[in-house]
Amino acid sequence: MTQRGRATRTTGRPRGGPAPRGGQAPRGDLAARRERLRAVIGPVVDGAGYDLEDLSVSRAGRRHVVRVIVDADGGINLDAVADVSRAVSAALDAAEETGGDIVAGEYQLEVSSPGVDRPLTLPRHWRRNVGRLVRVTVRGAAESGTGPAGDRQVTGRVTAADDERVLLEIDGERAEWSYTELGPGRVQVEFSRLDELPESEDVDDDDDVEDEER
Repeated sequence: MTQRGRATRTTGRPRGGPAPRGGQAPRGDLAARRERLRAVIGPVVDGAGYDLEDLSVSRAGRRHVVRVIVDADGGINLDAVADVSRAVSAALDAAEETGGDIVAGEYQLEVSSPGVDRPLTLPRHWRRNVGRLVRVTVRGAAESGTGPAGDRQVTGRVTAADDERVLLEIDGERAEWSYTELGPGRVQVEFSRLDELPESEDVDDDDDVEDEER
């Protein structure tokens, strides 16, 4: 069963090494770590047949939190997230054995699928949300046939999307725009459709945390 935005797996990995002075890592240091992580994690996610939508690294107390967002056409279920989490964890272990610490000290790995609040910025984001109600800014669009053009907000249902354009149904009429004419889209929650959502497969994080000592 596909669980878009709910599938989450957390892996705690205590590591040795001193914490940064004052408990905070320099901003440039976090950016460098993120690039090293992307170099290791990106090929693993691609090889599994998924898209790496986002990767971030931050500090939470004395440990780092590495957050990995993955997605695929049709969504990604909890079992797939677990498989990716194990593969990413193994790849990070292998990379550290050969090249030293990628994330110094303790870190917690969180792998999940995107939530509905993820902005639609790429053609694949729009394609994966065909049928959903979306609010988006149309750049340089006039409110009517007269008057100066300017940005405006529209809300419509995504009826089709390809690599170049997206088709929205707005108040019973269809309108088509190229992605260059649109800002980031935002999926709108439709309470009348809540009964169509799949049953929740939320995971108790206490059961999903794997503490591994090295």
